Amino acid sequence: MDKQLIKSVIVEKQQQISQVELLQRGEVFDKKSSYVLIGIRRAGKSYTLYQDILSKLSSGDAKVEDILYINFEDERIAPITGNELGLILDAYWELYDQKHPYIYLDEIQNIDGWEKFARRLTEEKRKVMITGSNAKMLSREIASTLGGSYVQRHIYPFSFKEYLDYHGVGFSRNWEFNPELRRSIVRHFTEYFIHGGFAESFDKVDKREWLTSLYQKILMGDIVERNKIRNPRILRLLARKLAESVMQPTTLKRLENIIKSTGDSISPTVLKDYLGYMEDAYLIISIPNLVSPITEQQTIMKRYFADNGILGLFFVGGETKLLENIVAVHLNRQYPSTPDEQRLFYYNKGVEVDFCVPEDNLAIQVSYSIDDSTTYEREVGGMAKFLKAYKQYRGMVVTWDTERQITEGGITIDVVPVWKWLLQ
Repeated sequence: MDKQLIKSVIVEKQQQISQVELLQRGEVFDKKSSYVLIGIRRAGKSYTLYQDILSKLSSGDAKVEDILYINFEDERIAPITGNELGLILDAYWELYDQKHPYIYLDEIQNIDGWEKFARRLTEEKRKVMITGSNAKMLSREIASTLGGSYVQRHIYPFSFKEYLDYHGVGFSRNWEFNPELRRSIVRHFTEYFIHGGFAESFDKVDKREWLTSLYQKILMGDIVERNKIRNPRILRLLARKLAESVMQPTTLKRLENIIKSTGDSISPTVLKDYLGYMEDAYLIISIPNLVSPITEQQTIMKRYFADNGILGLFFVGGETKLLENIVAVHLNRQYPSTPDEQRLFYYNKGVEVDFCVPEDNLAIQVSYSIDDSTTYEREVGGMAKFLKAYKQYRGMVVTWDTERQITEGGITIDVVPVWKWLLQ
């Protein structure tokens, strides 16, 4: 790797980042810690690095020369190997006398052996922030290599509250009772509901075109190329069937049969691998049944997409699917699961409950409307039966625009509009 090229990239980034204008997100970092930031492509991980850099510059904790930022998706840097990563520090030291720069390594997951370099940096007492778009960065093997020297943080696309902040919609006291502000919030929510929370898309004229391009990059780059998938057609078909099946538990066997019905074949092992790759790239969120045996929890799951903007690419309309998906995304943000701890479930045993959070004794049904008597009995009646069996839980029904409190057999259930629930 050419050291002169690395120098030019370092200086170029210092100049670019110092001129960036940002909307502050709520991420706060301990000055004494190093971090690994993970999440779906374009969720805002680089944005978060910029925010941390600008915070240091504005507070006087650092000068622009103290910043060492490398984006490993820069095609000029892409040829670098794990054994050459040390050249980055050598190049920096030939530019500046600062022995302990603040180090930012963006999208480093594509470099084999990056974790050994990352550990060496913290062993040398350097402050480092790393980003990556693959959950394997949090695998036990890599965590072991890093030696517990990094704090892990998940970065998500913008929440609805952040979306409103971006568009200058502020909140005053008792905002719920301000008709004009309430109308503005609902109007903005309709856009957020359809196009999602990827900040780069907010000001695009053709948001769907941008989202389609992002989806292709995730599918082909973060999944197909990274995992050397030979038949991407099967992966595309699988993604489409998962989108069509949002809201419904799907078994591995059913997915296998769907693929076979198109003339392709796939083994259960490969199918399971493909689903794992999609989870690793943060494209989908998988939720098991609370009351299923452990072995069955791994084979029958409800699967959602990481953002409504991506899910909406698969169909026109689909409001009921988008509604349940946006609730799943928000709950996953609040209760993120790890390979060692599942925090979010659905419930299916006699009655169905869309989401259960055992640690908070929270049960949530999602229904676009409960005005129809059949829908009311299924959603509200089902929730009431669940709450009679699990008295420690509190129940809620999230709808498009209905707000009221229901009492069924001595059990109270709150019904709340989705836009309001997302802001609570």
